[in-house]
Amino acid sequence: MDTNHGKIFSVAFTGPECSGKSFLAQKISERYHADYIPEYAREFLEPKNGIYQFEDIEKIAKVQWKWINKKSKNIKIIDTELLVLEIWSKVKFNRCCSLILDHVQNQSISHFFLCKPDIPWEFDHLRENPYDRLELFELYQKKLENYSLPYTIVEGTKEQRLNTCIDEMESLIRFNN
Repeated sequence: MDTNHGKIFSVAFTGPECSGKSFLAQKISERYHADYIPEYAREFLEPKNGIYQFEDIEKIAKVQWKWINKKSKNIKIIDTELLVLEIWSKVKFNRCCSLILDHVQNQSISHFFLCKPDIPWEFDHLRENPYDRLELFELYQKKLENYSLPYTIVEGTKEQRLNTCIDEMESLIRFNN
């Protein structure tokens, strides 16, 4: 596989909990030898056993924003970005900090993969919303459209999801060469 991708760009995986974001981000990162930007919220919440306050979301956002904007000489694959934090904060606390609101539309992300929750829920002590994933998905889609951010819906089996991402990545690589 040719790993010379031309112009550098970033893609992000977004969507509700347990919709395959991390799995897909890791697989696509490996396939394209890209820089993988992990989800900081997990790292932050693990030692706290998932217990957090409104102010913690801003702490998470600061680190995630820093990681997203880290200079790179390679394609960046971002597992979770500020849109996830905006929706999480508004759903959980009915408000969102200005840091997220000020930067959510300016993340230097070329394309978003919106992961549909049409796969079974897998329990994880950090996950909170097993019953409203479809409603959250619709909220993500509405936000992406309101912000005029380019996105592809990723749905189906693991193989279908990967193929959707690969097809879009190939288009992005061609466009950026």
